[in-house]
Amino acid sequence: MIAQDILEKIKPGSRVKVYEGTTPFEGLVLARKHGHQEGATFTVRSTVAGVGVEKVFPIHSPVITKVQVLSSPKKIGRSKLYWVRKASGAKIRQRLGVSL
Repeated sequence: MIAQDILEKIKPGSRVKVYEGTTPFEGLVLARKHGHQEGATFTVRSTVAGVGVEKVFPIHSPVITKVQVLSSPKKIGRSKLYWVRKASGAKIRQRLGVSL
């Protein structure tokens, strides 16, 4: 179960590292859906070997052992950052002000 203070920091544009067991997956949060309901999820995108990879993590999953919020943006103009899928790394850094 993810702690309440960490859940508040997981928002679109944040850089997070999610541990499923001992395996970490680090990336940019694109979306957070369904608030704190049972089916609530957040989507994390990363580039692995030059290919974009997205994972959808359920918030209430017992498989997630730890979530670290590495950085959080000051202000984001959208609640879903799906435009990141088509943008280059330089364009993303320019608009979000975070490193990838």
